[in-house]
Amino acid sequence: MKAIKIILGIIIALTVVFLATGLVVKETKYTAEIEVNKPINEVFALFDNPETLKDWMPEVQSIEPIEVRAGKIGSSYKMLIESQGQTMEMTEKIMSHVLNEKMTFQFDSDQMIKTDDFNFIANGNKTKIVQYCTVEAKSYIMSCMFPYFKSALQTQSVSYMNRFKELAEK
Repeated sequence: MKAIKIILGIIIALTVVFLATGLVVKETKYTAEIEVNKPINEVFALFDNPETLKDWMPEVQSIEPIEVRAGKIGSSYKMLIESQGQTMEMTEKIMSHVLNEKMTFQFDSDQMIKTDDFNFIANGNKTKIVQYCTVEAKSYIMSCMFPYFKSALQTQSVSYMNRFKELAEK
């Protein structure tokens, strides 16, 4: 009987910690970076080309313009993403676009709002790309979960960036 009380106490404590996470942590942040062995103008042009997106983000099934604005800032696109056998729809909005310096995207889905801020830094004939990510959950349960999946989100970002690097250096 004592063992059951201890086990139940541990389960209750873990549940309280899990549920408290959603009250304390409102957004999850992480960074990723790579260096591409190409000049900044080539790297930025390739990154800025929506036709190459599927080559380095294989989960993207389609991307269709909703609203395209001059200068790209404020443009929005409907994206279909396939992940683990499920198709998910999200809206991508371009928040900033500074030639050869910076691009910021906001992705809005049923579960979250994710902001990806990409900074491009020239280093001679190489380009360093630094990605700053912020993930904000739309539901309480997701806000409890995202902090525990931070490393998985970061690993996925690094994987995409490595795929982009391979494509750019071909």
